[in-house]
Amino acid sequence: MEKIYNSLEYVHKISGEPLMKFDGSEPLEVWQGKARAKLIELLGLPTSKCDDKFEITKTQKKDGYTQINFEFQSEEGYFVPCGLLVPDGMTKPLPVVICLQGHSTGMQISLGEPKFENDHKIIAGGRDFAVRAVKEGCCAIALDQRYMGAAGQTETGSPSCLKENTAMATLLLGRTAIGERAWDVCRLVDVIESKLTEYIDKDKIILMGNSGGGTVTFYTSCIEDRLYMSVPSCAVCTYDDSIMAMYHCPCNFIPGIRKYFNMGDLGCLIAPKKLVVVCGKEDVIFPVEGVKKSFETIKSAYAAAGKEDSCHLVIGDGGHQFYPDEAWPIMHSML
Repeated sequence: MEKIYNSLEYVHKISGEPLMKFDGSEPLEVWQGKARAKLIELLGLPTSKCDDKFEITKTQKKDGYTQINFEFQSEEGYFVPCGLLVPDGMTKPLPVVICLQGHSTGMQISLGEPKFENDHKIIAGGRDFAVRAVKEGCCAIALDQRYMGAAGQTETGSPSCLKENTAMATLLLGRTAIGERAWDVCRLVDVIESKLTEYIDKDKIILMGNSGGGTVTFYTSCIEDRLYMSVPSCAVCTYDDSIMAMYHCPCNFIPGIRKYFNMGDLGCLIAPKKLVVVCGKEDVIFPVEGVKKSFETIKSAYAAAGKEDSCHLVIGDGGHQFYPDEAWPIMHSML
């Protein structure tokens, strides 16, 4: 018998095959029903919706678009700040890109509005998703995700989930940071459908994010059928090659998830929605080989759904960042 003294090595040894992996042995829709129910259970989502509360807090004219700041209640007493960008000259409701920044100082990164010392550098990595979406002819919405920006409430703007115990505290309640963030996005879709159809084509809702925002994009897309397209960047990779292999912020962790699924299996829940997985070939925390493994599994689900042309992988030449010039042409081809 081999003796193992390294604890992490032992965890990898006993991880085995996921109990609910997608292997094509049953119809995709049947597997999706069971797998989605298990994922929702593991995410620890809030159990009920709250009263509809929505308020526009500020409107300002920008270069080529109007920015409408608003907030909405996603859980009883909890409010989510958002910024909507509407292109000038709009003549009909447009597709909307919901923009989820990664670990950063807040939604101003997606809006291209530097607020803290290093925001300029972060924005320069192609992370001003909302501004780029407007240039591509779409509306865009950015929001402060839980434990980041206004939802993090740190003096320096740094995410509270990185160095404080915020993302771990919610685990003690049977919840997860990813589940809370996904819940807020789903409730934002409610707001789009009920409050913003003057600007937005509710049948063309695109969810996009990089890094931590790509993670929330991915999981939300697994459970939210009203999305038209999903664009997770620098987030989709086998757990074994990424989340289990090196340090990641506690907000990435869902207790028990690897017992039932690998990330490629979960990606099969996104089918048949339009999907563009983005990664960097030099990304050291979401290694490209793990991305490719996950994507092969995801492709098998799209093949089973007869939608092979709705699933794409974009590999940028650099590291851990979004690649808008490579991703947007593919997105346009599916709009």
